[in-house]
Parts: sequence; structure tokens; C-alpha cells
Amino acid sequence: MQGKIIKGIAGFYYVHISKKGIYECKAKGIFRKENIKPLVGDNVEIEITDQKEFKGNIIEILPRKSELIRPAVANIDQALIIFAMSKPEPNYNLLDRFLLMMKKQGLDCIICFNKRDIATKQERENIQKIYENSGCRVIFASALKKEGIDEIINILDGKTTAVAGPSGVGKSSIVNCLQRQIKMETGAISEKIERGKHTTRHSELITISDNTYIMDTPGFSSLSLFDIEKDELKDYFPEFNEYEDDCRFLTCAHIHEPVCGVKEAIERGDISKVRYDNYVAFYEELKEKEKRKY
Repeated sequence: MQGKIIKGIAGFYYVHISKKGIYECKAKGIFRKENIKPLVGDNVEIEITDQKEFKGNIIEILPRKSELIRPAVANIDQALIIFAMSKPEPNYNLLDRFLLMMKKQGLDCIICFNKRDIATKQERENIQKIYENSGCRVIFASALKKEGIDEIINILDGKTTAVAGPSGVGKSSIVNCLQRQIKMETGAISEKIERGKHTTRHSELITISDNTYIMDTPGFSSLSLFDIEKDELKDYFPEFNEYEDDCRFLTCAHIHEPVCGVKEAIERGDISKVRYDNYVAFYEELKEKEKRKY
């Protein structure tokens, strides 16, 4: 029987089997011998040891199509980054760090701006302008008014999505709306799955419907840039691409060089200055990090 690991706590793995329920499983000893650790998000084969108590053993981990490091989870298809349009005002530096972190790990990103019910039309247009060429889909939603929720649900359908964002932006409210909007599959869930939920942070998939899962990640107040070289940073800003042919130097970093197509585009307003300023800040941060290495 095949299913997906939705949570792992203290050596127990909770496997969601479509139309059956959630089974509490142990991993076979062979995984320890081969130094393989099951991850939340793994698709697995299990054998049932107690049908009445919903217990079993994981006997095979199916091939992973992806594996994230932060957080440690397998088979994530995309990331949904949630920020507020207002109260608090969006921290674009932090948002772009989220995008970098997710894109570095090969994920497509959707940006959801919550609290559109208290934002002005001008605020919405400003945000749209900043991210319209970022390579990310942008959604404006209101958890309070249940606006934009259906659009999010359509994007999540049939995928496993990491949900991230800082505290105070209504991330939990959006997640709760997603769970309420779609009829969740019921099954016998062991009380053990709730153990320590208020004291331990662990990766956990929330079942939205058959083959649709979201993974809520902890709130972040800051994110360090990891595993990115300063010279590859520009590759994560797709709005630069069409203007790079106008740069004098092939290796142009778009900061101090003369005759730079990207800087000219910024002066014309074709590239968001907010995004560019974040790019420069990240570049300097990575430059300092490289200096400290040597």
C-alpha cells in the first residue's frame, strides 16, 4: 500500500493513504543500516501490521523528485510565500530572501499578499509593479473576507506546496481557510500524532485533499543567504535578463560597471528599484561573506 509521510515524531512516521486514513508506522531497520532517513513528503510503500489500530511499517521509500534542506522535506513541488499588504507593511528585503531561498532549491514561487481588504488600490498597484516581472505569480487575498482563496486552491491542486512567511501576516489564517474550503479526508488519526505539537517545531504536511498537501513552515524574522555565490545572484532576478545584452561587459554585476543595460532600465523605471536595491544589498552581503572565508 502506498502513501505519503505527513509527519515524523520520535521515530514514528504518519503516512497518509488516500481514501484510507493515516497510519502510524515505524521504518524498517534496513534504512538505518543504509543510512537512509525517511523524510516528511516521502512517498512510501507500507505493510499493515494492525488494520484496526492503523499501524504499519515502512518497507520502501520511493524515488524522490526533490529534497529540500531547509526545512528537511522531500517532493515539494512549489512554494507559497505569504506576506501582508498592510499591517504590517511588507518587508520586501525579507520577501526577496524567501524567494531566493526557495528558488535556490528549485521551487517555483507564488507570492500571496494577504489583507487586501484593508489595503488601498494604490498599494496594490505598487506591489504589482514591483513583482510583475519577478517570475513569480502574485495573488492578492483576504483571509478575513475569504477573497482569493479559490484562486490559491486551484494553484495548490494536485501538488505539495511549502507555505512560508513571517509572523503577523495572517499565514495561519490563510492555511485555515484552505483547510475549511476543501472537505478534508477523514481517517483514524492516532493521538500520538498530536504529541508535542505546542512544544516542538517539526515539518508537517497538511492534507487538503487527495494528492494535495501543504507544509506550513515556522515564521521567520530574518533569513541568511546560503549556498549562493555573489556572481550567480543576478540569475535569481529574471527581470534583469532582457537588458543584460546592453551591458558592456559579459560579467557585468550591474552595480559599479559603466554602460550597464540593467542600471539604464532601472533609471527608465522598467525594473523595480525596490527589487534592484535588494539585489545590491544581497550582493554586498555575499561579498562580505566571501571575504570572511579567506
